[in-house]
Amino acid sequence: MQNNILAVPFRKGAHLSLSTAIRQYISTKYDQHPDMFRQDLDVIDVLRRDAINVREPHPTGVARLQAYAGQLVWISGKFPIDIGADFTWYPALGYNTERPIVHNNLKYELANILYNLAALYSQLAIAGNRTSTDGLKTAASYFSQSAGVLTHLKNEVIPELRTTPPEDMDEHTLDSLIQLQLAQAQECYWQKAVMDGYKDASIAKLAAKVSDFYNEAGEAAMRSEAISSSWIHHMSAKHHHFAAAAQYRAACDCLEKRKYGEEVARLRDAVACVTEGLKESRGGYLHKSVLEDLNGLKRRVEEDLKRAERDNDVIYLNPVPPKSELKILDRATMAAARIPPQVSAPLDYLSEKGEFGPPLFTKLVPYSVHIAVSIYEERRDRLVNQNIIAELETLNERIHEILSSLNLPGSLQAFEKPLGLPPTLVQHAEEIRQADAIHRLQRSFADIDKLRAADFALFEEGRSLLQAEEEEDIQLRRKYGTNRWSRPESRSEPTQGQKLWEQVTSAEGWFANSESSDGVVRDKFHSIEPTLVVLAGPDRGLLDFVPSSRRTEIPETLKPAIGRLRTAYNDITRFEGRRRRKAEALREKARNDDIKSDILTEAARLERTHAVATAIVPAHFEEFFEKRLDSLYEPDLELVKTEGAEQERLVTELIRVNREFESQKKMVGDKGNKEREQALQKLENAYYKYKELVSNADAGRKFYNDLSRIIGGFRDGARGFVAERRQEARMLEDELNMPPLNNLSLGGPQGHMQPVQSPPPRANSWNKNTGYPTQSQPQQQQQQQPPPSNSFLPPSQPRQPVQAPAEAQIQSWAPAGETVAPQPQPPRANPMQGVWTPGAGIKFANTPPPAASPAGSSGGAAGNSGPSVSGTWDRNSAIRFG
Repeated sequence: MQNNILAVPFRKGAHLSLSTAIRQYISTKYDQHPDMFRQDLDVIDVLRRDAINVREPHPTGVARLQAYAGQLVWISGKFPIDIGADFTWYPALGYNTERPIVHNNLKYELANILYNLAALYSQLAIAGNRTSTDGLKTAASYFSQSAGVLTHLKNEVIPELRTTPPEDMDEHTLDSLIQLQLAQAQECYWQKAVMDGYKDASIAKLAAKVSDFYNEAGEAAMRSEAISSSWIHHMSAKHHHFAAAAQYRAACDCLEKRKYGEEVARLRDAVACVTEGLKESRGGYLHKSVLEDLNGLKRRVEEDLKRAERDNDVIYLNPVPPKSELKILDRATMAAARIPPQVSAPLDYLSEKGEFGPPLFTKLVPYSVHIAVSIYEERRDRLVNQNIIAELETLNERIHEILSSLNLPGSLQAFEKPLGLPPTLVQHAEEIRQADAIHRLQRSFADIDKLRAADFALFEEGRSLLQAEEEEDIQLRRKYGTNRWSRPESRSEPTQGQKLWEQVTSAEGWFANSESSDGVVRDKFHSIEPTLVVLAGPDRGLLDFVPSSRRTEIPETLKPAIGRLRTAYNDITRFEGRRRRKAEALREKARNDDIKSDILTEAARLERTHAVATAIVPAHFEEFFEKRLDSLYEPDLELVKTEGAEQERLVTELIRVNREFESQKKMVGDKGNKEREQALQKLENAYYKYKELVSNADAGRKFYNDLSRIIGGFRDGARGFVAERRQEARMLEDELNMPPLNNLSLGGPQGHMQPVQSPPPRANSWNKNTGYPTQSQPQQQQQQQPPPSNSFLPPSQPRQPVQAPAEAQIQSWAPAGETVAPQPQPPRANPMQGVWTPGAGIKFANTPPPAASPAGSSGGAAGNSGPSVSGTWDRNSAIRFG
């Protein structure tokens, strides 16, 4: 079996009961019982189990992965992205393949399933028979579909992930994998053209495009943190290989067209390209089949080059153009990313007789519908409360301001009831007593303070978390430097951080404005509190507060003016009363406005008529919202305009009549009514101020209750964001604290090191001592050169062959069980670079060599009675330096 192409490895997923999370979410968030969906819950678990167990290149796995992915797309319209299931997946590429990544994210689950679908297409292409033209066409189709799925993953799924994608799913890694699949698909078309005996010019165009694809894949891989060095060397070697193959075929075409000089130039360039490709074999990164292909091509090209140069020098004598003057080869692109329709439009395959079966949880009200209902209710309440009722209350406040400026009804009551208490004042005083007005307002203010304190505590918790994380990030940035600590700062982090810090600024403004508004309301209360105490007291206190008039009868000349003023005043008070009843009826109408049944009907219509091409989202109901709000509340919006116009007419009439009354009153003289008029008006103003304060307190409670939900969401978002940032910081710090590569021996022991017996490492397992994954390529120790006679090491024994690991490395191009030998390495020139072993002595650099002695002599210099000097240190003697 050939192994000169690469397959995308599978990501490994941990088993999880998705139905448990869905059941819990339905029971807590929906008004439907989970047992209604027992069959659907069982099906979703079966689909997920079948999908994550796809680990072999078999065509049946395609349908399993596509079916589960299609249902995930469908249920994304029923449930939120953070449904409550912690999906655990292990990376397929990179140096952290044993470290799981966990996210409570349906899009993350979908991304992993689509990644494995692309890996399956890639492995099906390799597993097929590529020795026939039909097999090559099938393999090219699989590679194209793999590239299409990866393209869909990159463009449609990853942008909706709402979190940082894993290393092997980032933009550069996916770009590299897409170009790699296209390169291998194009290579299949090139191989088919060779088998079918196409002309050399056509084969050259195909090969040139293969080289381009591999070049783009390698460039993207260099920017990726997950693509291994062996893959990068493989891509570079294939790039040079097919550049050489394209020039070789172009040279063959030149020979056919009798362009002998250009033939020599292109063959020389082909030799240069294949030589560059062979350089990638340093370090044993290339599979032997790739190396054999390069060497075979080199031999063939060199033979043709010798023949071409000899023929041209002897016979044709054509000038050989330099490489810069050679025409750039045309490209013939056959490979293109092809997204399977089951991936691009999965909802089309969900039906009773569809390929993916019936859609799950169809009877469950979609989550998007719940969101749409909340949006409609919020929009309706804003329309009713702000655009209608608030405008009506503003008109009422305008009436009270005008009445207060005219001293009404105090000026009337002082004449109509010169003694005792006016009936309307008695009614208002009784209402104040029944409502326990002062204590009611004080309790409301206390409740508002508690709500505000609770909201501010939530806000302070979230803000403190963000500030602490920001400070931690600053400390780590100072420790490692901005070049190495390359992640964005907390305030500029694009996915969540920037939004959360903007919420901090907004919330600070909300609390500042609300504190100012609360102060205004309390000042208003303190200004009328003494008067409210009088109104809430017994009638005797009211009689003492309101002085009696010294005029006990109304002058005859003043009676007509008082009558007209009383009529105008009664008209405007009745008008205000009707308006209050209309506002209360409008509130009741809004409370009874239940949209759920109608919006479900609209959602069913959208699904039935396929009016939307994707899962239903709240934006699909915009037109429905507008029509419903217009039909229900447009008459009430018109009411505000008519009420304003009618009020202006009544107020104008009241001011005119009151002017006449004041002029008549001056003519007859005041005579003791002024003090009574002022007291009555002060009590009347206090009553209406109390009504305003009640409305203000209710609005304050509602504001802080609504703010609690917003701040709670902010606090929860800050918790999740800080947890993710701290986990990311730990991973980045671990990576930065890894030992430098020059301290590691990635190529296996060499030189005169003693062999160390150890069990073979697992495929791509993590070495806790080095912080790097162990090599999975089994290597065989070469026979070492004998050491020099003065070496401190005994002669090394040849290393026994290492057994191949039980599992193939995830990124390896070698099949399971096949041993790949590294390229021979020259022996070390200096034996001192070896590693000392406990069985050998210590040799010091400046120790003189031993003196020559006769054969069989124990050694000892002539004329030296002391012990002989040898290159081995005696532990019982002193150490001699120099």
